[in-house]
Amino acid sequence: MTEEAQRVIEAMDAVEAIADPEQRAQAISEVLADQAARAKKWREDRRQFVLEQRAKKPKPVSYRKIAAMLGVSLRTVQDIETGYTGSGKDRPRVGDTNG
Repeated sequence: MTEEAQRVIEAMDAVEAIADPEQRAQAISEVLADQAARAKKWREDRRQFVLEQRAKKPKPVSYRKIAAMLGVSLRTVQDIETGYTGSGKDRPRVGDTNG
């Protein structure tokens, strides 16, 4: 895990450890509001990375290698590349031109 991600997780743990329920709920609200505002940009940043890796010449980086780099599944990398953000049960089939 990256150092930066570990610090964010530790900060979320600290929010959960706030003893006063009102203060904890307020902190949760603040974090959720910021996360909602940031999520779209972060998804796009990650997608740009995947697209850049897949466009490398003379040979694109494989889905498996990108998955290992990001710590996600191969299918998640494929979803990131296509821009798909729904749940797995609603995922269009590979090669489906209707969705």
